[in-house]
Amino acid sequence: MAEDSQRNFRSVYYEKVGFRGVEEKKSLEILLKDDPLGILPPYHESHAQVMMYRKEQYTDVLHALKVIRFVSDSTPQVDVYLRMYQLESGKLPRSPSFPLEPEDEVFLAIAKAMEEMVEDNVDCYWLIRCFVNQLNNKFRDSLPQLPKAFEQYLNLEDSRLLKHMKTCSVVTKLPYDLWFQKCFAGCLPESSLQRVWDKVISGSCKILVFVAVEILLTFKIKVMALNNAEKITKFLENIPQDSSDAIVSKAIDLWHKHCGTPVHSM
Repeated sequence: MAEDSQRNFRSVYYEKVGFRGVEEKKSLEILLKDDPLGILPPYHESHAQVMMYRKEQYTDVLHALKVIRFVSDSTPQVDVYLRMYQLESGKLPRSPSFPLEPEDEVFLAIAKAMEEMVEDNVDCYWLIRCFVNQLNNKFRDSLPQLPKAFEQYLNLEDSRLLKHMKTCSVVTKLPYDLWFQKCFAGCLPESSLQRVWDKVISGSCKILVFVAVEILLTFKIKVMALNNAEKITKFLENIPQDSSDAIVSKAIDLWHKHCGTPVHSM
């Protein structure tokens, strides 16, 4: 009986952290020892040395930007992160007065959200850098497919809602850049955003689709009451923040429902 109780407890625990069975214990242990972002090596003994190198690199790049007068002590921190990333990736414009590219706007949105989550500037920059690189490299081919997947899953969950949106000609005008390119940065509060980004970092950008679907399902009555594409889009860009935790929880349930327990879906 004691063994059964212990097994039941484990089942509840593992489901809460994303596993659907106790047999996944070894997988959980491996994940806890691993470093899915690639920020630190798997050998903990070398972490201090690696962080020292990262801090030195951060300091050197920042100094270079100050020397060429791309940043100063009064430059907003997220703009500093952008210029550092541009310099390291060979994309620094010839002048700081040049207009920003769309990819720069995405970077800044992610940087602003990450800045709210991480206090240390060096840690924050490396997290932003690795996150953006993952979007640009690993998910480069997947991200453009997400709007189509969104429409597919919304149709499965509520075909009437999708039909209404098509009637209003809003499907092609939805804030896909905000949802998928910026990964909901600037749309969801940081507490909810962290749970979504955890899934993205672990290997699945498809979670973004289910967050978008759940936003529509949560605010179905409001959306159905609107028959203007511009009004619907404006509302979806500024959803009530107090519903975000529930939306993310339901989105994760949808993710499991349609994809099982995905680890590296899309």
